[in-house]
Amino acid sequence: MLEEEHNSFHRAVVSKVEHVESELRKLSQTELRQIREWLDDIIEDEMQFTPEFEHAIQRAEHDMADGKSARVREPDAL
Repeated sequence: MLEEEHNSFHRAVVSKVEHVESELRKLSQTELRQIREWLDDIIEDEMQFTPEFEHAIQRAEHDMADGKSARVREPDAL
């Protein structure tokens, strides 16, 4: 019974993801960028402020003060 509930839950989650993916394919590039920015904000808000994260921020601020260029996220190669 428990496994049956798990499988049912898994199918429901997958179908939601598939539905969202299908709807995202209908959006323009501008709309997709807006969605990506929104998702980035959500993910960033949920990140935990750890000592490692604080150190990374301080290192980036130091690099910028020294005139080093910021790292830019590049899309994955296809």
